[in-house]
Amino acid sequence: MGEAKGGRSAQLKHTGLRPGWTTGACATAAATAAYTALLSGDFPDPVTITLPKGQTPAFALAVEELAGEWATAGVVKDAGDDPDVTHGALVRVTARRQPPGSGVVFKAGPGVGTVTLPGLPLDVGEPAVNPVPRQMIRDHIARVAAEHGGSGDVEITVSVDHGEEIARSTWNPRLGILGGLSILGTTGIVVPYSCSAWIDSIRRGVDVARAAGHTHVAGCTGSTSEKTVVTEYGLPEIALLDMGDFAGAVLKYVRRHPVDRLTVCGGFAKLSKLAAGHLDLHSARSQVDKPFLAALARRGGADEALASEVETANTGLATLQLCQARGVPLGDLVAVAARDEALAVLRGAPVAVDVICIDRAGTVVGRSSVR
Repeated sequence: MGEAKGGRSAQLKHTGLRPGWTTGACATAAATAAYTALLSGDFPDPVTITLPKGQTPAFALAVEELAGEWATAGVVKDAGDDPDVTHGALVRVTARRQPPGSGVVFKAGPGVGTVTLPGLPLDVGEPAVNPVPRQMIRDHIARVAAEHGGSGDVEITVSVDHGEEIARSTWNPRLGILGGLSILGTTGIVVPYSCSAWIDSIRRGVDVARAAGHTHVAGCTGSTSEKTVVTEYGLPEIALLDMGDFAGAVLKYVRRHPVDRLTVCGGFAKLSKLAAGHLDLHSARSQVDKPFLAALARRGGADEALASEVETANTGLATLQLCQARGVPLGDLVAVAARDEALAVLRGAPVAVDVICIDRAGTVVGRSSVR
């Protein structure tokens, strides 16, 4: 018999919840269809795209418009069983021919926000189409250009019907993303959110890893942190726990069902919440504590001017960048504080813990020793 199936895919299957598609995947599908029509005169319907992990979903088109130098395609977002505020939103992309050498140019249409403050993975003034969706769209534009003899020089305008209204239910306005939604997603897939189902899947993941004899497991906040842990430690999929926002669920279950070692890996901002004592890392239930980060920065040698900048920074990423520029190891300080918080929750259980903080690109920006 083969090894019991564990890890992220088994957790999702165990929840019984139906996954959905990110706004980034929908925008990629719409861009692919629009540019194909612009070059060939016909819209592919359904339109099939390739996601970062190799899945090839097909999307039905809800909008098709073609006129000379431009084409528009629209896809309705299906978030699966996730209570996502963008579920059912119509994501439109207009592809417009550009002069040779222009490449792919991104524009924000109605309902898509524009970045107005630093601290995000996009420059101020850029449309809020995040880096991974941008790359997905570029890759598909290049593929369509190769198939239909195009140059790949195209303006991509992404719009979301009623996006500005929907964005009021998100953190975008507080982050300085104004005018609408962000086009998001690192895998193209929306993992359904359900507290009870997902926590149950975490417990099953621990059980399966222990039953298979694995003594080192990792609680990861998402797919990027999973890749980091695999690179750092070579852990097999069965030893990876899709922790998501439920740090407390992992720690409390491992406290009762110990393993020799637990690595916690995630984005700097999320793990700064754990460092500050939050066990639920979801943005609706805990926020990055800037005064706490300022206090950590002081401990790491920051002067009062820098500490004040940290306390008033726009985002967690901005606090990290400020400290990195001044040689203050805020990432390491957060990792150590998060490790110590994890150990406090474990209450003396025989589990050694280390923490790795990463940025959005997966670069390690902080780590603790094993303790």
